[in-house]
Amino acid sequence: MEVDDGEFISSPPKKVVRFGGSVSNTLAKFLQGDTNDYELLKHQLSDPDIKDAQIINWLQELRSCVTHLTKDFEQLVSVILRLPWLGRSQDVVEEYLAFLSNLVSAQTVYLRSCLSVTVSHFIPGRIVIKEGDVDISDSDDDDENLPRSFDLCHRALQIIARYVPSTARFLMPILREKFPFINKSARTLECYVHNLLRITVTFPVLRHEVLELVIGKMLRLDVSAPRRDIEDAEENAAQGYDGNGASQEECLFDMDEDEENVFNSSSPPGGDVMAHAVADRLDILMTVLLAYIKNICYVNGTLELTRTKELYRDLIAVFDKLILPTHASCHVQYAIFYLCSFRLGLAEAFLEHLWKKMQSPSNPAVIRQTAAGYIGSFLARAKFLPIQTVKACLDLLVPWLHQYIHSQDAGSKAFCDVSLHGPFYATCQAVFYTLVFRHRQMVEGNLRKGLAYLQMLNFERIVMCQLNPLKVCLPAVTNMFAAITRKYQLVFCYTIIERNNRQLLPVVRSSLGGDSLTTNANPLDSFFPFDPYLLKRSGKMIQPIYQVWEEVSVCDVGGARQTVKKDSVTEEDDDFLRGESLQSEAVVGFISGSFESHSVGSPPVAFLQRPF
Repeated sequence: MEVDDGEFISSPPKKVVRFGGSVSNTLAKFLQGDTNDYELLKHQLSDPDIKDAQIINWLQELRSCVTHLTKDFEQLVSVILRLPWLGRSQDVVEEYLAFLSNLVSAQTVYLRSCLSVTVSHFIPGRIVIKEGDVDISDSDDDDENLPRSFDLCHRALQIIARYVPSTARFLMPILREKFPFINKSARTLECYVHNLLRITVTFPVLRHEVLELVIGKMLRLDVSAPRRDIEDAEENAAQGYDGNGASQEECLFDMDEDEENVFNSSSPPGGDVMAHAVADRLDILMTVLLAYIKNICYVNGTLELTRTKELYRDLIAVFDKLILPTHASCHVQYAIFYLCSFRLGLAEAFLEHLWKKMQSPSNPAVIRQTAAGYIGSFLARAKFLPIQTVKACLDLLVPWLHQYIHSQDAGSKAFCDVSLHGPFYATCQAVFYTLVFRHRQMVEGNLRKGLAYLQMLNFERIVMCQLNPLKVCLPAVTNMFAAITRKYQLVFCYTIIERNNRQLLPVVRSSLGGDSLTTNANPLDSFFPFDPYLLKRSGKMIQPIYQVWEEVSVCDVGGARQTVKKDSVTEEDDDFLRGESLQSEAVVGFISGSFESHSVGSPPVAFLQRPF
């Protein structure tokens, strides 16, 4: 990628039509106060119809006096840097890159300008079609030369970095500044994110910051497309589909050409387009991000452990800073889910990381509860996790629950209160949720041994303790857990569930006057981070490694479930909960049967609203 300076110095300039004196004389006159030739020079360089030969002639002459292009000539340099060199002949490209290398080496004051102009080409140009004085179109430029233009931009950055070693330090603020607004077109966002991730290959030192920038923007899209809105949009589109969906966006990363290549552009047009506009943009960005993760970790179809571990460390740092504190994100967290599927050691490291977050008293309760939710959802949904790993995690979580119960039994706080025992309840729910999904695997092969293991966990003590976790956990999880533990005769939960239900008595008005009181159906404000993945394009990467809910695994205990009063369980429950956790919706017309201030009817601890 070296620019052969000698070739351009030795080659004679082509004959072109131009006005004004030489560049060196023009610069000298400008410093003396004569600006006529200077303005004429800028005008000629700004000509939209400028020819290749003219560009080459000007750049060759400008290179010969690049040492004179001080800060006084900032306007001229700005015009030169914006010359239309992309899409031109190879001679123009090489001459422009040669000028760029000379400029940054002789005048480092223009480093930021050179970087800014180069980064501005990371998104496709715009085509504006005019009819009279009215713009009738403002669409993305779908230029076939776009990949070549991107290659040249990255080559320019490499040349700049070769002459200015500190380029990376000045580049990152420009990348943040130039990031398109998240409401821009999917094509614009895809191109920019693709180029950002590509920069991490040239500048590995920037990878953590680039991933933080990209994932932060994607989280904004994610929380702007709630699960229910996506499902409603897809349902509406299915009912009124006209067959005119846009063609599938083609991923810019080269994926392995095997039978599982899901980025095949030959798929039927419109079939993978999301009906929800924000979800569609997010889908395309997730496709780019997952492709990047795979390309970094796999070289010629072989997993490179060193590169994979380095990427894992960067992703886990971004996970801690951005993803973990973001409540109710639906899809971005699947980046770490996908990476962990490459090797069991990565999944175990992720679980260990979450375990440390959950059990550490130094972390805020909201972070500990969220970490517990991630553990339960990961154990339940990760198809690539063997049952031995699931049991190993339960062997950490369940003893921690017993120890917590033991520490509270003799204290004055041994009563049901989410604000006091939030991490405990979240961990209980994670354990119950894991058992609902994995119980069948635990008893497969050797029923006696599997039952002995489940009995050893001593769920009875957890369920019967004074903290009463069944009162706090999501009703759908509680009911399924009760059915499964009854099937295996581990513990009978229905007496406690019915007693908890009786404490919620329907009323017209509260005893204190005023309107009816409300009871939160989800006092933990919990969600399952790895609930079913709804995005179509990128979902094809997730589907092979994702454990869906198998209704048949508990159909034989369905009869037992009919005896449970399901006041708060609705048709939105995904899989068995129908794809989404219960949100913080209130159940109107119920009031706690107890007047103790620490009942579940008390206001729950609200999740902190954290910035991205």
